[in-house]
Amino acid sequence: MAQTASFDITSTIDLQEVDNAVNQALKEIGQRYDFKGSKATIEFKRAESTLELTGEDKMRIDAVWEVLATRLVRRNVPTRNLTKGDLQPAAGGTMKCSVALQQGIPTEKAKDIVKFLKDAKLKKVQASIQADQVRVQSPSKDELQAAMAALRGHDFGIELMFGNYRG
Repeated sequence: MAQTASFDITSTIDLQEVDNAVNQALKEIGQRYDFKGSKATIEFKRAESTLELTGEDKMRIDAVWEVLATRLVRRNVPTRNLTKGDLQPAAGGTMKCSVALQQGIPTEKAKDIVKFLKDAKLKKVQASIQADQVRVQSPSKDELQAAMAALRGHDFGIELMFGNYRG
């Protein structure tokens, strides 16, 4: 019987890197001339995996988001896994915007990944959903490489990470 090789597809965000990016963005906001006297802030809620952006108006919140997104990209945090919410009025005449951090692969996306691999008609490649990740197995390592290449070439709306390769 042939040994089956496998790998896991995950989609995670390093929360410590997010925390570092938020601290850098707050430092930049505090030093920039266009933010002098502004109530613009970023609050990282680690337990809820959310970011709260606060500012006087939509333009200020967009500027805060741009600064934060730049810092996140520099720290290799996948910004595709961030979902920016709608603007809401907050206390003191300010506006706030909540940004959700996507940890793991949602069930709908996992089903899309499994369906994509089945439709790709790769020989003996099997995909199974395991909690918030997808495990792909095949007796052929070459088929697994082809599956990885196919997945990298398709946009699922989240950042895919391949790990736990066993061959």
